[in-house]
Amino acid sequence: MVRIAVTGAAGRMGREVLAAAADRENCEVDFAVNRTSVDEPISGVVIESTDNFEALLDDYQPDVVVDFTGPESAIEYSEACAETGVGFVTGTTGFDDEGIAELKFASESTAVLKASNFSRGVAALRLAVQEATAALPDADIELTETHHNAKRDAPSGTAKTLLDDIEGVREDLSERVHGREGEAPRSTDEIGVHARRAGDIAGEHEVLLGGSNEALSLTHRAGDRSIFADGALDAAEWLAEREAGWYDFFEVIED
Repeated sequence: MVRIAVTGAAGRMGREVLAAAADRENCEVDFAVNRTSVDEPISGVVIESTDNFEALLDDYQPDVVVDFTGPESAIEYSEACAETGVGFVTGTTGFDDEGIAELKFASESTAVLKASNFSRGVAALRLAVQEATAALPDADIELTETHHNAKRDAPSGTAKTLLDDIEGVREDLSERVHGREGEAPRSTDEIGVHARRAGDIAGEHEVLLGGSNEALSLTHRAGDRSIFADGALDAAEWLAEREAGWYDFFEVIED
């Protein structure tokens, strides 16, 4: 039995994580917290105040905290987990370089797994994009991502990860051009990046590789946020058995 705690419990992903955990026989929620008060239990779990997070960690000593909040909050939660030796899984995106450094510092004291996306399909997309980029070394590359109208960061964390993957293969691509307007001829060293926000779309990412007389499009569409919650819980169960360190979702999939 893996015992978890959930932050941002009343948010879109927090609710999904609690619902997914309730359906797992080998996963138990010790406690869940949220910054704003929540009067009713969610998936049978009473939601506590974030102000009590450190005390709850001390009292329950869960195996892993699962976090989908914001960069500032996630860093605070990771620091508390580092102090108590509790594992930390986060799907929060929008970190700057300093924020990533803070998470990596926490990983010196406890196991930390950060992923921009917990979908196994997106993991497969990343591998396919890397192979296609290598196979089409002269192609123009454009990336488009679409999410719900309440998403804060743009481009998405998944889009940034895909861009890193592409640039890791194509060292000649050094400029990310975000949208185009007016006279904007394409340069040979750019990747076009486009972010769309509409409705309640869970997530869609497309990488377009255009060459001479041919084009290849690789796309992933998330039909429901539950796939991200299931992946995060897979990561939590895997991380519960790990020593302090910095981990990636690919390690969960490949194990």
